[in-house]
Amino acid sequence: MAERPRRGGRRRPALVAAALLVGGVALVFGSSLIGLPDIAPRLGLQILLHQLSGGALFPNACAGTGVGIARCPEYEFILWDLYLPEVLLALLVGAALGLAGGALQGVFRNPLADPFLLGISSGGTLGAAILYVYRVGEADATLLLPVFAFVGSIATGLVILGVARGRSSSVETLLLTGVALANLLSAILSLVLLYNPIGAEQVTFWLLGGLGLADWQVDGIAFGGVLVFGVALSLYGRELNLLQLGPEVAQSAGVDAARVRLRVLLLASLVTAIAVAFTGIIGFVGLVAPHLVRRLLGSDYRVVLPGSALVGALFLVVASDASYLAFPGSLLPLGIFTAFAGVPFFLYLLYRQRRSSTMGTA
Repeated sequence: MAERPRRGGRRRPALVAAALLVGGVALVFGSSLIGLPDIAPRLGLQILLHQLSGGALFPNACAGTGVGIARCPEYEFILWDLYLPEVLLALLVGAALGLAGGALQGVFRNPLADPFLLGISSGGTLGAAILYVYRVGEADATLLLPVFAFVGSIATGLVILGVARGRSSSVETLLLTGVALANLLSAILSLVLLYNPIGAEQVTFWLLGGLGLADWQVDGIAFGGVLVFGVALSLYGRELNLLQLGPEVAQSAGVDAARVRLRVLLLASLVTAIAVAFTGIIGFVGLVAPHLVRRLLGSDYRVVLPGSALVGALFLVVASDASYLAFPGSLLPLGIFTAFAGVPFFLYLLYRQRRSSTMGTA
């Protein structure tokens, strides 16, 4: 039986959201300094305030820190142009994956659904592999890599959408189609790498996800895409609430279940494709974030969707911090750290599913 949205007090969601926002701001400032052991916290904070205020605060960003005027621009470049864009990209990608995970769990009425269940990430990885392995546009790889990954992700999403358009399509049909596509694309990827193993190392790194492409231009593109498609996706909270009660109840309330499912799948595919295009595959964010939000704030999807975006953003930033703290100076894929947190969580959910299934019929 589908879980009904729980109605909690109005003050608690507001207080929890405010606490998450304040904690998020503090986390961003702190994360901007964690991976930079050569920059003292005071110096890093002054540089950030100097840049954010346009020089109004701390006209000399390194004043009183013992850093000479000649070296100060180097520290500013490292913090502002290299490291901070990574933190912001982690926020954006985590928000995208968390939001898409919450939406897909609502559409499928299945707590085990996440953005990668439909094979969207596998499509993006195949697109990236084509560029790496066959050296397509190698001179412009930095620009073309997100394009190839985005096209691969969207192409996979369009196949799922084609299935969703069918009148006889059910939730189970969509789930099985996604699983089948993910396995097919993984097999094609393996065949491509066996046929031409050049670039296999880059593809392997892409499979585990990372923030290596981050810069202000990439952050700007990701922010625009996540903002537009994410806001549009967040507007379907009421419809997803009604879908949890079954398509007949939703229909009686004036909601076309098939049309809502189609639109939410499209928007979730677009949001996921943006994330995959710039970071590769980072798993479990879209699985963990919605569950934490439901535990804290209840099952109302008008709260779950934006809450999942916020928690997903914080989750991925914490994973990034963990990678720097565990292995200072090393560039490790974020997918390793999200897997360490996500796999036990997935097994816990699987155990709960065995005791009481929450999957309904479409």
